[in-house]
Amino acid sequence: MTAPLLILDGGTGRELARSGAPFRQPEWSALALIEGPQFVSAVHRAYVDAGADVITTNSYALVPFHIGEDRFAADGAALAALAGRLAREVADAAPRAVLVAGSLPPVCGSYRPDLVDLDRARPVLEVLVGALAPSVDHWLAETLSSLVEARLAATLTAPTGKPLWLSFTLEDETPTAVPSLRSGETVAEAARLAAEVGAAALLFNCSQPEVMEAAIRAAQAQLGPDSPIRIGVYANAFPPMAADAEANSVLCPIREDLTPAGYGRFAAAWHTAGASILGGCCGIGPEHIAALRESALAA
Repeated sequence: MTAPLLILDGGTGRELARSGAPFRQPEWSALALIEGPQFVSAVHRAYVDAGADVITTNSYALVPFHIGEDRFAADGAALAALAGRLAREVADAAPRAVLVAGSLPPVCGSYRPDLVDLDRARPVLEVLVGALAPSVDHWLAETLSSLVEARLAATLTAPTGKPLWLSFTLEDETPTAVPSLRSGETVAEAARLAAEVGAAALLFNCSQPEVMEAAIRAAQAQLGPDSPIRIGVYANAFPPMAADAEANSVLCPIREDLTPAGYGRFAAAWHTAGASILGGCCGIGPEHIAALRESALAA
């Protein structure tokens, strides 16, 4: 039996840009923490008002890749702590229970398993985990493109005692018959790892909606009907990302068909397939989350 539906928030970076927050390369969504944290709080509130049960800390771009080595060394911990506090304050002020997920990003670049370097990633994630821990209810290691990234996140978050959600980005430029991560490792292998490390949830994010249902079914087949691990999806609204894409190099175009209603049709299929956590990634905003909440209430 599928667990009660939990609604996530949507994308943060695109929503910050749309709201008029300070936003440019290379800092991306981290710039609002540095120059205009009130915009971050406003985005969190917009998602709570839309009906999200979970809001995610704006810590995805708090890595040297975006803010630079020197700034990260000097201010990374303080900025991550601020990201945690901003989300916590909004969640605590909500008229209903809202959870805070601590975003742990791919340190060396999104969508690029070829760039994964655990020796570089470990000290950065250690800083983020330490700074975010006081404010979050659970961890969201997201947009993972390989299993080694997930295992590192599990190792570093285990001492906190807080639940871990693992979220993988999928191959969506040239999908294969067997759903896979961008590393070529299979969704079944990701599900086995999630079970091995005791993850509370296995999700798929920042990929085309079209590849998500097959991933849900592959994960379920591996985990089995009695698994306590929730399955979730938060897709993006972008065209497929090439294997040599540079993460967040530009504001990608948004697909015109992924209106709240269009995205909602995909989400309904995901829920039917067994996903009990639904939200949105890049290009999916509060209006999409409101539609998901409305559909959930009507179900």
